[in-house]
Amino acid sequence: MKSTTRGTLAAVVTGVAAAMGAAAVTPAVAAEKVPVPVPLDGVGRALNLQTPKIAGELPVPMPGGPEGPRYVEGRLLPDRAVPRLPVGAGLPGAGLRTPLPNLLGHGFDHLGADAPAADLTTLTPGLAADTPLSAPNPDHYGLPDLKLPQAAVLGPLLKTVPGANVGMGEGD
Repeated sequence: MKSTTRGTLAAVVTGVAAAMGAAAVTPAVAAEKVPVPVPLDGVGRALNLQTPKIAGELPVPMPGGPEGPRYVEGRLLPDRAVPRLPVGAGLPGAGLRTPLPNLLGHGFDHLGADAPAADLTTLTPGLAADTPLSAPNPDHYGLPDLKLPQAAVLGPLLKTVPGANVGMGEGD
């Protein structure tokens, strides 16, 4: 094999290997929000009128890592027997723009409302429990003492800040 043929073959193999390596390293990124258009163009054309423009956004829930158990001195079970799972998502967003007839002249004015998707942080309910036995007591030859059992439900948590804008203007 000539040196030019070997060089060309090596360049092709190197290029293919680099392309495969780049494709394998690049992770797939999930979308945080999915747009949801509402197609009303056909209605407007069929009825020969201006239709509102409506669109929305649906958030995609993304689970997070659970809180780990906390070990407390003097208890046999960890503080959070069933950990709370954080889920990050958002409230759905919506956009509306509808034409209004202009009473003083030709054309249309519009009324618009925009409620963007708001971030939402949540924690699922959890459980904290303790046994009716204490830690080993050296005064009783290492046997545990009896105590009242304890159980607590950790309530869910929701945090968000929604907002909306409403306005009127000229144009369609």
